[in-house]
Amino acid sequence: MKTLVKTFAAAALIAISTFAMAANKPVSKTEKANVNLSTADFALDHYVAVTTAGESVGVDQLFATDFNQKIQASNAQNHSREAVIKSLKKQRGEKLNCTVKTYIIEESADYMVAKVTSKFEDFTKTDLVTLVREGNNWKVSTSINSYK
Repeated sequence: MKTLVKTFAAAALIAISTFAMAANKPVSKTEKANVNLSTADFALDHYVAVTTAGESVGVDQLFATDFNQKIQASNAQNHSREAVIKSLKKQRGEKLNCTVKTYIIEESADYMVAKVTSKFEDFTKTDLVTLVREGNNWKVSTSINSYK
């Protein structure tokens, strides 16, 4: 009888621990993690984290479908949403050695224009970012970079 009770107790512990481990499963790579983009400030903060601090969570939901990036330099460049997302995902975990300042130039209920300045040791990158409200979330729609 004692053996039967021990067997049932062991089986119950194994079942409970199995269910507990299954409930705490990690998010798979194919699942998208949600990022709070409910305000323009949250979206701008996340954009800065993605572009300068190597954050990669929620990169796909941060950019508007018609996003484009322009780089003003001696040879001007344009980058699509897909190219920028691919590049940022490759930089996952890479924190840039710079000081970042943000300044909101214009803001309304449906859009925001901000200036993000990243000061490196030898140069400064200025990024004019336009964010737009799409439904209940804010997304980055354009980015224009210049370097000094």
